[in-house]
Order: sequence, then C-alpha cells, then structure tokens
Amino acid sequence: RFQACVYFASVFQAMSCGIHYLASVFMAVTPNFVCGFPGNVSNILFHNSSASSIQDIWTLWTSTENYVVVQLENGEIWEINQCSRSKREVSLDLTYEYKGNKSVFSCSDGFLYDDTKWKSTVVTQWDLVCDREWLAKLIQPTFMLGVLIGAVIFGDIADRLGRQRVIWFTSAGQFVFGIAVAFTFDYYSFVTVRFLLAMVSSGYLVVAFVYVTEFVGIKARTWASMHVHAFFAMGIMIVALVGFLVRTWWVYQIFLSIATVPFVLCCWMLPETPFWLLSEERYEDAQKVINTMARWNKVNTPCKVSELCSVQQDDPVSGRMDENDMSSTKKHNILDLFCNWQIARRTITVWLIWFTGSLGYYVFSLSSVSLGGNEYLNLFLIGAVELPCYIIACVAMDKLGRRNTLIPFLILSALICVLIMFIPQDFSILIILANMAGKFSIGVAFGLIYLYTAELYPTIVRSLAVGSGSMMCRVGSVVAPFCVYLRSVWIFMPLLLVGIMALLSGILTIMLPETLGKPLTNT
Repeated sequence: RFQACVYFASVFQAMSCGIHYLASVFMAVTPNFVCGFPGNVSNILFHNSSASSIQDIWTLWTSTENYVVVQLENGEIWEINQCSRSKREVSLDLTYEYKGNKSVFSCSDGFLYDDTKWKSTVVTQWDLVCDREWLAKLIQPTFMLGVLIGAVIFGDIADRLGRQRVIWFTSAGQFVFGIAVAFTFDYYSFVTVRFLLAMVSSGYLVVAFVYVTEFVGIKARTWASMHVHAFFAMGIMIVALVGFLVRTWWVYQIFLSIATVPFVLCCWMLPETPFWLLSEERYEDAQKVINTMARWNKVNTPCKVSELCSVQQDDPVSGRMDENDMSSTKKHNILDLFCNWQIARRTITVWLIWFTGSLGYYVFSLSSVSLGGNEYLNLFLIGAVELPCYIIACVAMDKLGRRNTLIPFLILSALICVLIMFIPQDFSILIILANMAGKFSIGVAFGLIYLYTAELYPTIVRSLAVGSGSMMCRVGSVVAPFCVYLRSVWIFMPLLLVGIMALLSGILTIMLPETLGKPLTNT
C-alpha cells in the first residue's frame, strides 16, 4: 500500500514532464501569413477571387509561393508576398498578372496572420517569420539542450543531497517556470525560462526513475520503471486536449502548468528512500521510514536496519539500481566502456540504440501535427499508442528475452518508415495509422533499453553505462527537432534518417548477448 501511494504520486508528476516536452508543437505553430499592408485597403485579389478583407483569402491559401494583389484607397496597387511587398509602377486596372516594373519593399509594417485556427502563438506574438524564422526553429532544440544539462546536474545532486529534496525542488520549479513562461515579455526571456523549465523537468524525470526503483520491490520493478514512460505519454495526450480547447499560447501554457499543482501541494509528504539514507549512514532516519512503511502496510514486525544492510549486500538486483556502487564507480571512467574490442562494440551498439530510440520517439511525436487531418487527434493518438506498447514490452522481454524483443521491433520501425514513404499523401488516415505503428515499435525499443543496458554491464561500470546511454538519448532528443525541419528539404527525409538508424541498430543488436535469466556480472 505504501509503495503504491509513493509510486502513483511520483509518476503523476511525470505527466507534467510529458506536457512540457511536447508543449511547443502547438505553442510555436507558424500559421499562414503575409506582409502587412502599406495603407487602407479597398480591394483584394487572389487569383480569380476578389475580397474586401484578408480573412476571406486564407481559406484559398495553399502555398508559400502565393501572393495577393491589393488596391489601396489612394489608388496604389501592391503585390503582397509572405516576406516582401512590391508596388506596381503602373496602376491602371486591378489584375492578378502584371508584367510591368515594380518597386520592392521590406515588411516594415509587420505581418498579417491567419487566426482562424490559432488566435495567438509565440510566432505571431514576436513575428518569428522570414528572416527571424530560425529563432522559431530554435525553440524546441534549446529546450532539449536544457533537458540534457538538467539530467546531468540533477542526477548528480540527487546522489549528494538525496532524492526527496530534488523531487521537491524540481516539481516546484516545473510549476513556477511553467507559469513564468506565459508571462515572458520577449523571445529571449521566453527561451531562457523554457530552458530552465527543461532543466527541472528533465531533473525530475531522471530522479523519479531512481526514486520509484528504490521503493518498489524486485518483482514489480520492471513494470514500475517501464510505466513511468506511460505517464509521460499521458502528458502528451493532455497537450493535445488542451491545445484543442485553448488557442491562445500563453493561456494554453498556464493551463498546462496547472496540471502540476496537486503534486506540488503534496510532494513535501514524500519520504526519502531508505537506500539513500543507508548509503549516507543515516540509520535512524532510515529506520523511521521503514517503520512508517510497516504501519501503512500493516506489517507487525518491521525489519531492522541491521537486517536490511545484510540483505542489501547479498542482493545483486538491489545493488543494480542502488547508488552504493559509487565508491567503486569513482575508480572508473568513460574509457572503461571501451577497454577491449568486445566491450567497445557493445557500448557503440547500446549508445546507437539509445540515440535511435530517442530520435525516433521525438520525430514521430513532433511531426504528428504535420500529417494532415486533425492535428490534435493525431498527437493524442501518438501519445495513446504508447500505453499498450509498454505492456507488450514488459511481457515480451520476460517471455522472449531482451535482445529477441529489441531486434524485431527496431527492424519493424525501420520497415514502417519505408512503408510510409510509399503511401500516397491523399491517404491521411493510412499515414496516421502507419505513424502510430512506427511510434509503437520505437516505443517498445526505447522503453526496454534502460533495463537491458543495466544488465549488459558489470557492477563496477553499470551506472556509468546507463548514464552515458542516457546522455546519448538526450543528444538524440536535441537532434530530433532539426531532423523534423528537414521536411522542408524533402517531406520523407526525417523518416529516412530514422529508418536507416533503426535498421543499423537492429542489425548490430544481433551481436549483443541475451541477459534474460542470467546473473548480473560483477567484473
């Protein structure tokens, strides 16, 4: 009972991490836009259609190559593009085609945006279009860079100051920075606050993994650690729902941040883990936590700290996730993961799987809003498809083995990437279903690699191996937004890259050993 309460309280906040990681898909949308008009307009022409206001034109707008012809009240005729406007020297009659001389001007009067779908986004707020478009494209990568740095910093702080304090700080930080993002006054303050939000979100997720692992018993550990990902996926589904209901970016951000409130109010009641207290030799505090657990679970004879210490030393599985190996780990560095050709090949393969899993996960998630159809439903389904994938991963890795589950799902995700390229663009439902299948298969691999890495390495470098793999995973998440932007070069470029990486990872995984039912190595 005690472990269940601690577990569900901790993973509830993991939803908030999922929310903030994917919030930018609707917050930083670029709607249709054109240069601002240089005066009061009397008539607008778009191909064969005439209108009195630009709002009537947006339904006909199909391409960035389009332009509108406007006649001002003073009789001047202008051609308005997305990033420039030109004044016709001869303005006798209002026609769409014109072969005469034109004077080109910049968009000094700002821009006009299509607000039929989104009333306001950060792009429309700070005009992140044309020569400032690159700033909009940096929003997600800078967030992911914060994720990378936060994971390193807070993982280390949690080992020094304890899991409980980091959980308090990072969950409060998610609420404070989440709300602060909505009230930023310019682009640079927006990116800075979101960077800090990324650090605390990532810090919470990393420490929550360790926290729940140290509380949950050995039997339920695989399922418990795997389903932290499932709550992250629920966060993605909440983003889709709130995005559908709220179309002004700062209101949308406030609603998303409010999801953190219940946990912030009760997180101070969460205890420190007995494992960490024992590693710090705080035996009395550890005994208090154990006694509380015994009362909640209605155990009449709670175990003594002395008994726990002896069990902990004898139990290799507890040792796997415990931080007591730090003393031996300190003698080793990253080069020990390349100490001979066999271990080096294993490390390269594991890093590649971490990188590919993260890259594929975020490419499928971030590009789901560009698949056609209803973008809110697309993102919701991309989140929902993760829930069964972790159940299947848990069952398969215990029945078939870690390697035998990883290989087919990596190769399957590569095949799905190729399949999507051959589906005609008109078949939007089929494309969405194929993307869901791709996210499902990469999700199984992504969820499984954490435990598989821990089992592939000996105790003396285990935490180093998982930590370095996790770092490669963050690198993948930083690269993913740039990969998605390659759609502008060729619509299938992101899928091609993910497919190649998944196929290569799947083939290299064949050379890894199976760890199911094998004892953990110590040397």
